[in-house]
Amino acid sequence: MFKLFKKKSQKEKLQKQYGILLKEAHSLSTINRKLSDQKIYEAEEIMRILEKLE
Repeated sequence: MFKLFKKKSQKEKLQKQYGILLKEAHSLSTINRKLSDQKIYEAEEIMRILEKLE
């Protein structure tokens, strides 16, 4: 209940963004392979940032 007022950490925000990018990449994989590859690249960049934070 008290997590309602808790701000998300940068790590949590990046993890959420990573998940969103992977979902977009998966949905684009059947429609537009180039955009799908771009989303995967962006997700990998976010993963590199997450690894540096740990």
